[in-house]
Amino acid sequence: QVQLVESGGGLVQPGESLTLSCAASGIIFKIYRMGWYRQTPGKQRELVASITPGNSTNYADSVKGRFTVSRDKEKKTVYLQMNSLKPEHTAVYYCNTDPMISRFWGRGTQVTVAS
Repeated sequence: QVQLVESGGGLVQPGESLTLSCAASGIIFKIYRMGWYRQTPGKQRELVASITPGNSTNYADSVKGRFTVSRDKEKKTVYLQMNSLKPEHTAVYYCNTDPMISRFWGRGTQVTVAS
């Protein structure tokens, strides 16, 4: 059974940083390109960052230079370092493969940026 468990979200003030983690189990982690997605109420879930098994990364224009995705093959974990956060980064953040596999969605982790 595949499980992707996101953690690390919380309430932060503008300008602060957060690092999200996504622990994977039940999949051959090393073969998948992994992505971080986010969703806000009334909007579709969007891909914000992805990383290949070879550690090549790709970012949405809205987060380039601010977010960094990384992965630890031994721990089967993907990370999203988010710096200089703004209120518009408030969302529920999820990880999944890229392209996503619908049955892999976890519960996500809420990130709220507010003063």
